[in-house]
Amino acid sequence: MHYVIIGNGVAGISAAFQIRQRERAARITVVSGESDYFFSRTALMYAYLDRMNLRDLEPYERTVYDRQRIERVRGWVRDLDAGRRAIRLDDGREIGYGRLLLAVGSVPHRLPWPGLESAREGVVHFVSLQDLAACERWTPSTRRAVVVGGGLIGVELVECLVHHGVEVDFLVRESWYWPMALAREEGDLIAEHLRGHGVRLHLDHEVESVVASAGGRIAAVRTSQGREFPCEMLGICIGVRPAVDWLAAVRTPPALGRGIRVDSSFRTSLPDVWAAGDCAEFPLPDGGAKVEQIWYAAKRQGELAGRAMLGDRVAYQPPLFYNSAKFFDVEYTTVGEVTRLPGDAVSFFHRFPGRAASLRLIEQDGRVTGFNMLGSRWDHTWFERWIHERRSMDEVMEHLHLAQFDVEFGRVRLDEARAAYRAFRGAARRQERA
Repeated sequence: MHYVIIGNGVAGISAAFQIRQRERAARITVVSGESDYFFSRTALMYAYLDRMNLRDLEPYERTVYDRQRIERVRGWVRDLDAGRRAIRLDDGREIGYGRLLLAVGSVPHRLPWPGLESAREGVVHFVSLQDLAACERWTPSTRRAVVVGGGLIGVELVECLVHHGVEVDFLVRESWYWPMALAREEGDLIAEHLRGHGVRLHLDHEVESVVASAGGRIAAVRTSQGREFPCEMLGICIGVRPAVDWLAAVRTPPALGRGIRVDSSFRTSLPDVWAAGDCAEFPLPDGGAKVEQIWYAAKRQGELAGRAMLGDRVAYQPPLFYNSAKFFDVEYTTVGEVTRLPGDAVSFFHRFPGRAASLRLIEQDGRVTGFNMLGSRWDHTWFERWIHERRSMDEVMEHLHLAQFDVEFGRVRLDEARAAYRAFRGAARRQERA
């Protein structure tokens, strides 16, 4: 059997290793146009920060692929013919397959702002190795930059630019920083921290148009507030979308929605073709559909898709949401649902005095359902365990120290948080009696 995997990101490589673990005699081919070797996309910023070189971004020794007999093919796939069980690359090469995995990832969003088509130079994203190369190309000639988009990719690009001595205007269209993931209190905390690092953060600013110089380099960004921000570099970090546009034009396209539509075993509408990772759109029990665009989910999906391609019975259900990152030097850990809460949810928030650190716990129907922690390091597995065990917020607050990593100078004083929690509960009881 010849297993072909398009995409050497975490989903594709996880599937390849899963197949090789079980099928020692199978032929496995991984095709990628982005890079020769799998690299950790979440570490991309550390190369831009000069803390790692490109080789450091690769989690595995390069000899692993030869030892595991995983063939690597460099090239962009341009056609898929499910009838002939073959894919065609941009250089005309064809590769036949017995079973195929589409793990083609995501591409950055880009809106059709007036003037953007004229800005041929200095406009960057921060998702791929090619994006990193573009950023490094334009940085030496950049004194001022504008970054648009208030999520994790945007703040990573901002931190890198600040490191290189670039003046940054950070434009966020919402009224506080990243409301998709942070409540206003946490958003205000991060905004304060970013400004403390010299970042000019502008809330309620939406791009209306872009100005290019006569030579085609980005020159300025104009916003809905009537302001113009001069710049020599524009970072567009307004999210990603499944990289599936090319599939609409192939000889036998799979069923597409936001992404490649799959069932719970990652099968597409094409025979012996699966999809996993950022590009997969899978069904939900309520009849909806979901695309999970996060590294942890892509790794899990790749492992399960590999098993499904081997013939295992797989029924994927989205796991409890988890993410961790940093806003400059502020640690961030979140588990469960912490925004878009139902009206009967109880939210306890505490900010630790004198530092950029806070905690938020969410409770519904007497059980904790979410955690949002800033400014210290936490073991998310405890949070997942407490959610799955349906622990009450009282129980969790009593045992919260179990989840805190013992990091020098990084721990927060939980006695302060517990005192604030007792006052919070007392006020709630008094209000109920009234």
